[in-house]
Amino acid sequence: MSEDKAMPAKGGQPGRTTGASRWQRKGIVVLAAVAVALAAFGTTTQTWLTAHLPGTRVQTPDVSVAGSDAATAVTALALVALAAALAASIAGRIARIVIAVLLAAAGIGIAAASVAVIANPAAAASAAIGEATGQIGGEAAVVVTAFPYLGAGAGILLVAMAIWLVLAGRSWAASKKYVPAAERQADGMPSDRAGNVDEIDSWDQLSRGEDPTD
Repeated sequence: MSEDKAMPAKGGQPGRTTGASRWQRKGIVVLAAVAVALAAFGTTTQTWLTAHLPGTRVQTPDVSVAGSDAATAVTALALVALAAALAASIAGRIARIVIAVLLAAAGIGIAAASVAVIANPAAAASAAIGEATGQIGGEAAVVVTAFPYLGAGAGILLVAMAIWLVLAGRSWAASKKYVPAAERQADGMPSDRAGNVDEIDSWDQLSRGEDPTD
C-alpha cells in the first residue's frame, strides 16, 4: 500500500484543519448571524402571552399578546442585529469589531427583554388587558408561551455570533483596493495587464495631462 495517500493530520485526526477553515468562512458566519436575527424577529410575530379574563364582560375572554406588544424592544433590537449581520459581509477588520459589539449588545438586550416578560408576564400583558377590558389593573390569569424562551435563546445565540464573528474574521482576506498603474510601478507591484493600459489607468493619465497612447 502507498503511504503517500490520506496522511492523517497532527494528532491522528484527518481533515480537522479543513473542518476548522470551513467554519471560518465569511458566508457561513454571516448567514448564521442573519438566521439568528431573523429567528429573534420571528418570535415577536407570535403569541408570547395569553391572558384569561374571568368575570369580565368582553366578547373574547382570552386575550393573546404578541411579542411585538409584550416586548417592543425585542423587535427593534432584532432589526439592528439583522442590519449588523448583513453589514459584516462587506465590513473591514475594524468595522467588524464594531459590528460584533452591536450584535452582542442587541443579543443581550433581546435576552434581557425576553426574561423580563417571563419573570413578570402580568406587567407585559397589562396594556393588552386594559385595552380589552377598558380599565387598567384588571385581574387576569396570564400564561407564558414558549416564544419568550425562544426569544431569550436567540439573544444568547446572537452574543455567540458576535464572538464567532471576531474569531473567524481574523482569517478573512481584506477586500482588494484598486491601485493605479503608476503607483503599482512606483511601489514595485505587478501590473494587472502587462504592457496594456486599462480604462481606469487611461483616465488617471488623462487627469494628469498625459497621453495614454504613448
